[in-house]
Amino acid sequence: MSPVILTLDERLANPGDSLPVSGHIDDKSYTQGEREFQLPQGLDYDVVLTNAGEGILATGILKGHVVGTCDRCLDPAEFDVSGEVDEYFLFHEPEEARQDNEEEGPDYALVGPDDTVDLTEALLTALAEETPFVVLCRPDCKGLCPVCGANLNHEDCGHAAQIQQERLERSPFAVLKNLKLDDDSDDQKGSK
Repeated sequence: MSPVILTLDERLANPGDSLPVSGHIDDKSYTQGEREFQLPQGLDYDVVLTNAGEGILATGILKGHVVGTCDRCLDPAEFDVSGEVDEYFLFHEPEEARQDNEEEGPDYALVGPDDTVDLTEALLTALAEETPFVVLCRPDCKGLCPVCGANLNHEDCGHAAQIQQERLERSPFAVLKNLKLDDDSDDQKGSK
């Protein structure tokens, strides 16, 4: 993602001061894990920066339209994202944080020495949280045929009945299909 760095000015000089900021990120794609997603119209964000005394609180929303690949049938899959942006940028690093030697790194951000805040990580987090783990072209996607690879949303290749029959034959309950039960008349004779 292109860096989104905002410069703080006198409008945020005092605790309680706030500044609404809107913008557009013209990136055309992003990756999550090994998957790549397209952003045909980029991303838009609306954020309010608030001086909270010890730092700047950035809250708002990130919106965009995403095009990916369906995990079941490999057709294009489209969805909208609307993620919450929430980040706190401290003016100074906490004293106890300087003493800790955490391998994971700090879980906070700092206002830059040039009085800037870098929203990039907060926006990426909002985007990642809104990207579904399983991407589908539609909720009832039928996927691909495991026999011939046909897209079952577009055609019925005929293998579905064959696969169902094979599953029934491999079932541990398949032996019960030949089980003959006595009819009710025999049960009534035994109870007299």
